Amino acid sequence: MDSSPTIRRLRAIQGHLLSTNDSSSQLRPHPTAGEFVLAEQGYSVVLPEKLQTGKWNVYRSARSPLKLVSRFPDHPEIGTLHDNFVHSVETFRDYKYLGTRIRADGTVGEYKWMTYGEAGTARSEIGSGLVNRGIPKGSCIGLYFINRPEWIIVDHACSAYSYISVPLYDTLGPDAVKYIVNHATVQVIFCVPQTLNSLLSYLSDIPTVRLIVVVGGMDDQIPSLPSSAGVEIMTYSKLQNLGRSNRVPFCPPKPDDVVTICYTSGTTGTPKGAVLTHGNFIASVAGATLNEKFYPSDVYISYLPLAHIYERANQVMTVYFGIAVGFYQGDNMKLMDDLAALRPTIFCSVPRLFNRIYAGILNAVKTSGGLRERLFNAAYNAKKQAILHGKNPSPMWDRLVFNKIKEKLGGRVRLMVSGASPLSPDIMDFLKICFGGRVAEGYGMTETTCVISCMDEGDNLSGHVGSPNAACEIKLVDVPEMSYTSKDLPHPRGEICVRGPIVFQGYFKDEAQTREVIDMDGWLHTGDIGMWLPGGRLKIIDRKKNIFKLAQGEYIAPEKIENVYAKCKFVAQCFVYGDSFNSSLVAIVSVDPDSLKSWAKSEGIMYNDLAQLCNDPRARAAVLAEMDALGRESQLRGFEFVKAITLTLEPFTMENGLLTPTFKIKRAQAKQYFSEAISNMYSELARDSSLEQ
Repeated sequence: MDSSPTIRRLRAIQGHLLSTNDSSSQLRPHPTAGEFVLAEQGYSVVLPEKLQTGKWNVYRSARSPLKLVSRFPDHPEIGTLHDNFVHSVETFRDYKYLGTRIRADGTVGEYKWMTYGEAGTARSEIGSGLVNRGIPKGSCIGLYFINRPEWIIVDHACSAYSYISVPLYDTLGPDAVKYIVNHATVQVIFCVPQTLNSLLSYLSDIPTVRLIVVVGGMDDQIPSLPSSAGVEIMTYSKLQNLGRSNRVPFCPPKPDDVVTICYTSGTTGTPKGAVLTHGNFIASVAGATLNEKFYPSDVYISYLPLAHIYERANQVMTVYFGIAVGFYQGDNMKLMDDLAALRPTIFCSVPRLFNRIYAGILNAVKTSGGLRERLFNAAYNAKKQAILHGKNPSPMWDRLVFNKIKEKLGGRVRLMVSGASPLSPDIMDFLKICFGGRVAEGYGMTETTCVISCMDEGDNLSGHVGSPNAACEIKLVDVPEMSYTSKDLPHPRGEICVRGPIVFQGYFKDEAQTREVIDMDGWLHTGDIGMWLPGGRLKIIDRKKNIFKLAQGEYIAPEKIENVYAKCKFVAQCFVYGDSFNSSLVAIVSVDPDSLKSWAKSEGIMYNDLAQLCNDPRARAAVLAEMDALGRESQLRGFEFVKAITLTLEPFTMENGLLTPTFKIKRAQAKQYFSEAISNMYSELARDSSLEQ
């Protein structure tokens, strides 16, 4: 029997597979003399680069090491966003899909839902309406409003009828909107009544526009334009009725067709249009969710800007799995109220909000005092130790302490994901302990259709961005001028380069800038500096561009330092500044008003208003002392500590031009905006220095 062909074949197969002692590991292919040599890494596998320049190892996800994912394994027939939605309308027709709290009269109530089937009908009507208005296939359609169901429906209509959607950030301001509309030859703009007046004020500057559709507008309130203007204005409901009466068959796109031109505002210069195809999106989401489990019973809250790739990719994911999407009211200050009403199971956010949640909980614990504070600390430490040792924490702690905290996000969140900028490991651990469930951090960019890497299920180590998306491969390339090389010990370091079906097609009408980021071998150079940790995990450690040199020659990565100071209870936002003319760093701190008021009360300090308190030297000293303590705790080097701060009540926002739509600080603009404060701080430091001498 042992010599039977079947047994011999089984033994040959078994001999070609390795199983590690770690029961959670998957079976791995045994290294062979084939085209690639796969080295055991854990979450990633290493493929030695075959190119002549190849001294850098190429990493792929251990979930799909021999082939990059480009389609959903369970549904390989889905090649476009149109296919994806058709599949979901058929599969989840009567399931909840798009929910909103805003009633027709503008008041706020419980969430009301549109099903997948109803959304499918609406997208056919809107798409048919556009065809009936003479908008040709391949035209660019602008979306100029914040998250709401109509945004999603228009986007689905674009996919079904082979139009190209072009998000127009409502916070970019008229100059950038004009630039994008003209650059992309946008023919139709969907807007809301608030943005209509703005559009009408510069209509003559955007001659390519033929049709403006007002979402939420009333027919009797729509202004009429003279025929000589060459622009028609109609309400969303009128366009939908037109399409309902004149149905047109779908005009399905191909996987290689462009689905969107996503303009990234960047930190300087005019916006750049990243050209993304249907295939890019399908590959990205299929690869990122290869081992993830989502269900039609899941509920997702949509508040991150739909003009940003993070939220766009998440919407493709919700469609594939039949997830219900509830929209926020449109006001970030009311988001916690929306969370309590919606009770989502999936919460994707950015460090800025997680930092606020962290500071808010800690502040509430400290002000509760006495027994409650001791109970929280005991519960927190007990749960932390259990998680560190791979054990299940006692449910008693959740009943006594953490269930009340979980209710802040609705009480049902099972997955929290952070992206767009680095999340402090301390805050990630805090979220795991307080909210339970899984907390993951991801890394991506518009040019890679969102996810480059994400933390794997079961990986309890914080402070990294996980393993490669199964739809791409990653290598780190030497940056000798910053002393980052593949030979660095204990771990290789270098610029993160990405290749695979998630990489964009290039910048629209800008071959020069495209060539700057995509090399001859198809590698996208991200400009981020990474390091490989044990287990094949990627850690972001620096930024190639956002780095400056102090007078004494020390290089500074301000984002790393800002991330440390973000944990300070007084700090809502922080902008760290330095230059080659000065030997120390200074910072502008947008304060948390509640924390500052509490501190003043505890110190018995009287003040007329918060602006006066921000200018009080005692307040500056208290905030700086707290920041210094966090700097020491995080082992910042001496020259990385800020030596002077200015407190401001004004938050950094997209409206005042200090943040990009991905919530990154626009450094050039911030430097100019706060130039007087920066100059005053350096003058003060110079005076103090001369007095000491």
